[in-house]
Amino acid sequence: MLTQIHFLLTYLCNMECDHCFVYSNPNAKGTFSLNQIKNVLDELDKIGTIEWVYFEGGEPFMFYPLMVEGIKLAKNRGYKIGVVTNAYWVTSEEDALLWLKPLHELGISDLSISDDEFHYENEKDNFTKLAYAAAKNLGMPVGSICIDKPEVHTEITRSKGESVVDGGALLKGRAVEKLTENLPRRKSEEFTECPEEDLKNPKRVHVDPYGYVHICQGLVMGNMWETPLSEMVKNYDAETHAICGSLLSGGPALLAKKYDVEHEKEYASACHFCYEVRKTLLDRFPKYLAPRQIYGLE
Repeated sequence: MLTQIHFLLTYLCNMECDHCFVYSNPNAKGTFSLNQIKNVLDELDKIGTIEWVYFEGGEPFMFYPLMVEGIKLAKNRGYKIGVVTNAYWVTSEEDALLWLKPLHELGISDLSISDDEFHYENEKDNFTKLAYAAAKNLGMPVGSICIDKPEVHTEITRSKGESVVDGGALLKGRAVEKLTENLPRRKSEEFTECPEEDLKNPKRVHVDPYGYVHICQGLVMGNMWETPLSEMVKNYDAETHAICGSLLSGGPALLAKKYDVEHEKEYASACHFCYEVRKTLLDRFPKYLAPRQIYGLE
């Protein structure tokens, strides 16, 4: 049952992090209009199971008035609100209060601040600390998102104690380009499931300014500007979905086999393999694999 909708309010971001799975950067295209936000919210009311609405990106604070108005509209409809930010806008705790007070007054239920090496390297006194302190000062529900770089460890349950890749960074989007080099790899035929997403019964999806409804970043149900979101969700069947069906039955290994995709013999993770296979299928399945910019293609 779908309970969360995450607005990718914009693909634009002031940063260009190595781990970004939507390939955000300072030149990225695509931002919601207020009318489009209203359209999505109308559809959420029809779905009837949505509890949470998140505003993220990219960096949603780059379109602060739009974000605030979107929050207000969603809050007035009874949804719990979450916001994700890298806190680039903070120059002091006093100024952070100016930015956060309107969100506090609207009664958002979750503020998540990205605070890790991808955003601020090893700076101990970065702006996120001031944003966190300001949010606490206001009594806002706030938490940090700290994603670790890929790390290697030995999986003792596997034969021969093979090395596997772990850590918070998912190897898709820009992470494939920036983070996979020199990581240990496993044979492609071993990746027979999707370990990260509930493709059959997703609890949350991301919606973007182009209308795409993401089950996983770059893997979409369809386009809500062509098919109403409520109708799309109601009729979604993962097993008949051109991409999800194979991933459910046999992971990226089966997806590559089904569509006769030439590929490497080894990959660092299931996400890495799946992303690379999907990238080769973009032109064959533009309805289900989009937008191209999430795959590093403009």
